[in-house]
Amino acid sequence: MNAITDFIDAMSQAGLGTPDIIPDGNLHRFTVPGDRPGSLNGYYVLHLDGVAAGAYGSWKTGISGTWSARSRNQLTAAEKARILAIVASGKRKQEAERTKTHGAAAVRASSLWSAARPADPHHPYLVAKGIHPHGIRQNERGQLLVPVTQGERLTSIQFIGTDGSKLFLSGGQVAGGYFEIEATQGDTLLIGEGFATVATLVEEIGHSGVVAFNAGNLLAVAKTMRRLYPDTRIVICGDNDQWTLGNPGATKARAAAVAIKAKLFLPDFAGMDLTTKPTDWNDWYHQTAAKARRAA
Repeated sequence: MNAITDFIDAMSQAGLGTPDIIPDGNLHRFTVPGDRPGSLNGYYVLHLDGVAAGAYGSWKTGISGTWSARSRNQLTAAEKARILAIVASGKRKQEAERTKTHGAAAVRASSLWSAARPADPHHPYLVAKGIHPHGIRQNERGQLLVPVTQGERLTSIQFIGTDGSKLFLSGGQVAGGYFEIEATQGDTLLIGEGFATVATLVEEIGHSGVVAFNAGNLLAVAKTMRRLYPDTRIVICGDNDQWTLGNPGATKARAAAVAIKAKLFLPDFAGMDLTTKPTDWNDWYHQTAAKARRAA
């Protein structure tokens, strides 16, 4: 049996790819397939002395796992204790590295946010989406800056280009982060994925909104909002990812709504133009407005 090959197979099955492995017992970072080139969201630690064992995961997705060269029922009590110690050590190293990375990114985010100016209402992305800035900013390169926060703490920034391209500040903490958009009505809170989606809902409906940035973050943000606003009516406004296998937007939104006993609000594109493959509430309102203009 080749311990390194088997360890890589376990990582691959977890969706982390097949990185080159250095089995020295130290924490190593790598780029997970599908992540932005140069990002180091993946991590692993592998020991080969004694019974080979290790741990691995992704800071971006939260995937994590452990591996050993022998099944649990084949291990002695001493070997089990040793593997648990290896895994615990790896997790401590992972947490220390993540804390360091997130801390440096938060400092960078604060600097970038302070240097930016209020977003131009005529920015091409805002015009294309038909929405207002709602307090976001713009840098000298023309990128919009959407702050990712946890309470009063700025943890990262989402950059949106004039062409609608999006990326997050490298190393910034997005998981659990959000951006609040205030409105005049205070009895209902709308939670959605993207900035354009939530801004559209706030402007069209009038209630306050919270941007969760992606479907995988809806549950964490929903739980935070329920804790902060226990008596507020919360509506999860999910995307309808009908073009993606498993419809993750609707699936994650439904799970978040069930978890905090919130209402679920999904766009229905039946009878609309599907050539542009619409998915979110901004798409829905644009289609509805276009249909109204044609009928006028």
